[in-house]
Amino acid sequence: MSFAKARNALNQYSQNAADTAVESANPHRLIQMLLEGMLDRVATAKGHMLRGEIQPKCQQVGCAIAILKGLKMSLDHDQGGDIAQNLEDLYIYMERRLIEGNRENDVTALDEVSELMKQIKEAWDAIAGASRPQQGKQAV
Repeated sequence: MSFAKARNALNQYSQNAADTAVESANPHRLIQMLLEGMLDRVATAKGHMLRGEIQPKCQQVGCAIAILKGLKMSLDHDQGGDIAQNLEDLYIYMERRLIEGNRENDVTALDEVSELMKQIKEAWDAIAGASRPQQGKQAV
């Protein structure tokens, strides 16, 4: 099997695995997957930026912005109140920083967005951990 065929098969397998994960995920896990995807896209964009690879950098930044838009659309302002509004404002700020970082090849802008997203993800992950009973203990 040639390298190109092997890579194509691996990409197809990865896509099928991702599709299966999305189909079986609960809403909380779907948001976690978006947050993880956002972090991956920003890290990949940074790598392309550092190597001077303009087109793939722009593609990755575009994907990250699309994920931010999806996260904004998932906010429930009726139930989330001030938290939802603060997250929306933060997502808008991160989108602006990604655009600036992409335009100016500014690694620090991508790092800033990544750090902000890591904090959001840590909080989101903590919610998941708090809602599950601890291993080995029964829920009361």
